[in-house]
Amino acid sequence: MASVLSTQAQVVAPSFTAAPTPRFALAYGVVLALFATSPLWLGAVGLYQYLALEVLIWSLYALGYNLLLGYGGLPSFGHGAFFGVGAYAAGLALKQADVGLITGMATAVAAAALVGALVAAFISHRRGIYYALMTIAFGQLAWFVSIKWHSVTGGEDGLLNVPRPPLDLGFVQISLTSHAALFYFALVLFAVIAWALWYLIDTPFGRVLGAVKQNEMRAAYCGHNVWLVKFTVFVMSCAIAGLAGGLFALAQQSAYPNVMSLNNSGYVVMMVLIGGGLVSFWGPVIGAVFFIVARDLLGAYTETWLLWYGLLFMAVVLFKPEGIAGIIEQLRDQLRRRVPARGA
Repeated sequence: MASVLSTQAQVVAPSFTAAPTPRFALAYGVVLALFATSPLWLGAVGLYQYLALEVLIWSLYALGYNLLLGYGGLPSFGHGAFFGVGAYAAGLALKQADVGLITGMATAVAAAALVGALVAAFISHRRGIYYALMTIAFGQLAWFVSIKWHSVTGGEDGLLNVPRPPLDLGFVQISLTSHAALFYFALVLFAVIAWALWYLIDTPFGRVLGAVKQNEMRAAYCGHNVWLVKFTVFVMSCAIAGLAGGLFALAQQSAYPNVMSLNNSGYVVMMVLIGGGLVSFWGPVIGAVFFIVARDLLGAYTETWLLWYGLLFMAVVLFKPEGIAGIIEQLRDQLRRRVPARGA
């Protein structure tokens, strides 16, 4: 599977440009507007309110993962480990150390970044299938530790009763006990991270990352420190995964080993690829929405929903590797060509 993804990463050239444009600003505003108003209309279409919070957390997680896969061409199949580390770190800080919300989220980011740095130090000199296999190995190691370290993680039962403290801004405290309040807190973080990631890919670092994705050896011959670039982008992606994990622990008010499993690590890969993360900045968000909604809708009719979703994932990888975002781009290009033709 890793060879398929690495091949697609080389064959499918990104259709977006990294420079901040009015088009990105428009898409950014539309995405935030849809998320911000989702608690108002989700019930009208037959979906529950918590779904919006779950989609937002996974969208943040997928955007961070796409920095690694879509922009760096580095397939990590054990990324759920860092999502889980963030969840456990936030849960332990909030429950055991009784810290505030901001400190708890900062702990999640720092812990995931630290563990990611340790892993990146071992794998950044690898590439292709060896890189992917080593991420699986470290991911499974983290999952095993989370199950066996009962005194800290709670073992298979997980870390339960994680508190949800208020957001202390100094002059005011905002309660996050409701899902709606936590949703808007997560939305602010999502907005900041999304803008920062878009800005990052237009920096010299982002351009070097693109060069590493296309050809590591050529980038090294041009004088770039390929190992350091791969190390840095991996740590960044892990830090964002840790933030998403911390939010997940607040949403679930628990942290459990299942989020570190190989299955859950595969979910974010499917989100990015089906959404079109290889060709679109917003592809991971599209994929996260599609995955979560499909899980709930298909799961209402059959317990084997993941089988059908897996078949869809295989079809997309084989026949339309650009994903949903690529299909949307293709339809828009066809519409643009037809409109001038009709006018003529």
